[in-house]
Amino acid sequence: MANRNPFNLEGKVALVTGANTGLGQGIAIALAEAGADIAAAGISPPTDTEARVRALGRRFVAIEANLSSIEPVERIVRETLGGLGGLDILVNNAGLIRRADAVEFSEQDWDDVMNVNVKGAFFMSQAAGRHMLAQGRGKIINIASMLSFQGGIRVPSYTASKSGIAGITRLLANEWAAKGLNINAIAPGYMATDNTAQLRADAARSKAILDRIPAERWGTPADLGGTAVFLASSASDYVNGAIIPVDGGWLAR
Repeated sequence: MANRNPFNLEGKVALVTGANTGLGQGIAIALAEAGADIAAAGISPPTDTEARVRALGRRFVAIEANLSSIEPVERIVRETLGGLGGLDILVNNAGLIRRADAVEFSEQDWDDVMNVNVKGAFFMSQAAGRHMLAQGRGKIINIASMLSFQGGIRVPSYTASKSGIAGITRLLANEWAAKGLNINAIAPGYMATDNTAQLRADAARSKAILDRIPAERWGTPADLGGTAVFLASSASDYVNGAIIPVDGGWLAR
């Protein structure tokens, strides 16, 4: 009998980059709760994520990789396929942020962020996409940002990279939607993660941000889980090239 629950991910394999903490961890756990086995690629050992995924009865593979260059990309896909026997879902979550006034922003801070956030995401999508195109199905979820829609302040390369993520999400959807793949993005709002620690520690900035969020709170990694499961599942088979804000209403104000 066919699976009647379109959100069920049992039998699926999801590769999540940067899943050791924060948003990536929240997404990996949500996908595991929906039934997926998880491969996690990143610099730091995803020890806590692995324990939580295995506690759900799902398989887990940790892949050590530094996505500041595209050197490990093909290996990450090979190790996912070798360790878990498939690849159905890719979540491009690994990301960097650097803060400085635009007039002083360094080339190093530009290149470091662009290499991980947009170049790494594209070439991960390319490598996973080759496998998914061959099997005629697959889900790619990019992590965009409020700065895919807005300019931000003091984060030039981050804004450029997240605008780029919105663009390549649409580009890949245009090329691959007719071939059975779904490429979409989640745009998190202001989330309580390491990336926003500086903002949350600044009482004035934190108050200004919270005053604009209709939900009146910072988001949490768990807040992305439902959207990630939706985009990873057959429930979203006719959703393509979309950038879904999960922002407590920030963009609506």
